[in-house]
Amino acid sequence: MTLDPSLVSVFAPTGVLRACINLGNPILAGLDAQSQPCGISVDLAGALAQRLGVPLALETVDAAGKSVDVVSAEQADVGFFAVDPRRAATITFTEPYVLIEGYYLVADASPVKSNADVDKAGTRVVVGKGSAYDLFLTRELEHAEIVRAPTSPAVVKTFLEGGYDVAAGVKQQIEADIAGTPGYRLLGERFMVIRQAMGLPIGRGEKANAFLAAFVQEMKTSGFVADALRRHGITGVSVAP
Repeated sequence: MTLDPSLVSVFAPTGVLRACINLGNPILAGLDAQSQPCGISVDLAGALAQRLGVPLALETVDAAGKSVDVVSAEQADVGFFAVDPRRAATITFTEPYVLIEGYYLVADASPVKSNADVDKAGTRVVVGKGSAYDLFLTRELEHAEIVRAPTSPAVVKTFLEGGYDVAAGVKQQIEADIAGTPGYRLLGERFMVIRQAMGLPIGRGEKANAFLAAFVQEMKTSGFVADALRRHGITGVSVAP
């Protein structure tokens, strides 16, 4: 990739690339033993800053919706998001770099046996407020009631404490959060594929959008994304085609 020098000031108007990192999705990021952000989104942000030749500053949040707000308000220059048409009003997305599966969790004794059983009157589905699956299920579910936990990591806790019918979220996170608590099961199929991409505030211009799109494509084809997933021990997700 060749770098147009004028793009540096577009990506980093403060002289520093400010990247918003969502710690609420363990597939993308978390904290290491020194309580520092780590994960594939941190690695991609670092590679982009290096490509631009500018320092990197990380703005961490605990929920996807907060990440959307921070980048939309241009308090950060780049972020990592699930692609959703509602978010496209303020953010320009690249193609996805990984694909993540959304699954439902229910009690073993629940009459809900398949995804088709979820959307019924009286069924209460817990989601993370502002998450990709919140936006998706708000559009898709016609009869079930959506209950919003404050963040994605709080979904299973809210589900258990409230005695709700279904919890919805990223498969790996739900499995980790319910581990050690017997009596619950995931339904047998995903309810959505979450297309995880990089994004810029919508006003940064076509050159910046094209540069970031090409950067993400290179990170996929070079093996950078696959290597990062292996390095951080992330399984059950796939590099987007």
